[in-house]
Amino acid sequence: MNDIKTLLNSLGLADSAFSGGTLAVRSPIDGALLGAVHEASADEMRAAIARAQAAQLAWRIVPAPRRGELVRLFGEELRRHKQNLARLVSLEAGKVTSEGEGEVQEMIDICDFAVGLSRQLHGLTIASERPGHRMMEQWLPLGVVGIISAFNFPVAVWAWNAALALVCGNSCVWKPSEKTPLTALATQALFERALARFDGAPAHLSQVLNGGAAVGEAMVDDHRVALVSATGSTRMGRAVGPKVAARFGRCLLELGGNNAIIVSPSADLELAVRGILFGAYGTAGQRCTTTRRVIIHESIHDELVARLDRARAQLKIGSPVEAGTLIGPLIDQAAFDAMQQALAAAREQGGEVSGGERALAAQYPHAWYATPALVRMPAQTAVVRQETFAPILYTLKYQSLEEAIALQNDVPQGLSSAIFSNDLREAELFVSAAGSDCGIANVNIGTSGAEIGGAFGGEKETGGGRESGSDAWRAYMRRATNTVNYSSALPLAQGVKFEI
Repeated sequence: MNDIKTLLNSLGLADSAFSGGTLAVRSPIDGALLGAVHEASADEMRAAIARAQAAQLAWRIVPAPRRGELVRLFGEELRRHKQNLARLVSLEAGKVTSEGEGEVQEMIDICDFAVGLSRQLHGLTIASERPGHRMMEQWLPLGVVGIISAFNFPVAVWAWNAALALVCGNSCVWKPSEKTPLTALATQALFERALARFDGAPAHLSQVLNGGAAVGEAMVDDHRVALVSATGSTRMGRAVGPKVAARFGRCLLELGGNNAIIVSPSADLELAVRGILFGAYGTAGQRCTTTRRVIIHESIHDELVARLDRARAQLKIGSPVEAGTLIGPLIDQAAFDAMQQALAAAREQGGEVSGGERALAAQYPHAWYATPALVRMPAQTAVVRQETFAPILYTLKYQSLEEAIALQNDVPQGLSSAIFSNDLREAELFVSAAGSDCGIANVNIGTSGAEIGGAFGGEKETGGGRESGSDAWRAYMRRATNTVNYSSALPLAQGVKFEI
């Protein structure tokens, strides 16, 4: 950790940005203190929103392709500093090196996507029923976008939102997780480098305010924030959603996941094992798209579970910045304790648990590593239907595909899902209206690893929001229907007569 100051300085942070504050930042790798960040107050959040509102009023009239140029410059900064920002992600969030680099690559990819999008914010021309009239539909900038991000993707999720929001003509205010404030500050510093290279952007297009719940509440409650995009737990979403709705604001919620993989008798088991292992244990089980349940046909259940258990026990646990490590630490003790509570509940509900104990405690007494857990469950009990943000994989049996799909869907969450099958009918049923009820439904790949080209998000308690690719950009704009009368008459729609 001796290089943290040099690393932060290289990303554009002055020493004062990460020292002398009240928010202590500790690495999940070994518990070492990385910095002490200054926390904002609710009043400072409100002042930041006022600055963002002024910035947006100027930014909205900048042509969209020109706005895309700023995002392109930001993408260049990310490319230039990819390795250092990825290392900071590893140090602060505990991600293994390749996953930290992959997260920054997601930021670069969404910048590229947004730059192209800046020339494709298309509306429609609509045939009018009235002679001499033209109807059209426009998409216009929305306003101030508030972003609340979680620790597990400390920079990529912000980029998914900010890159699109900026090309759509909005300004952004960012409240990052209290567990990963340094990556947010570093990202903001890189964005400000891009701003310095761009001629004509208003100040305060993007702002970061670190702090606790009161800072987030000030954002959520402020009517000047047109859209609140919040990523986190379902509990957090239940608090944010009604508050924003009460003031008729917009919400984009990315909440819990309890993702399942169905493995059918025709599946390629080599492929399935790899997909399940990464999905369940990558990022130490701390992805919203983590595979938490595997539903296996009874004819192959015992064989596949045995293979998964053998492979699970061989996964290398250790410091995420060391070569060859596949499983890094849990973010903190609270996460480890929640894992132990879930495993205890699974045992009480008839589960047979392999793994799940604390690891590397002697080497890292102030960090929380755990061996991946595999739990053979007799049924989909209460604990299986809950999301536990940890490397726990529950296994279940099924007889018919309809039964497997019903099991998969019988949870409150609806984010990601997958089936491993070489049967075309099974695959097509799974992605049909009678199949998975999730926002993401995959065939012969796992539940994790979404690409930025597709809209990301889910249904039910996952919140219903969509970020990143496809037409997710529309969430950051407002729709206007326009009618232009180029005739000398004034006919009314639907043939209504009003003669004076």
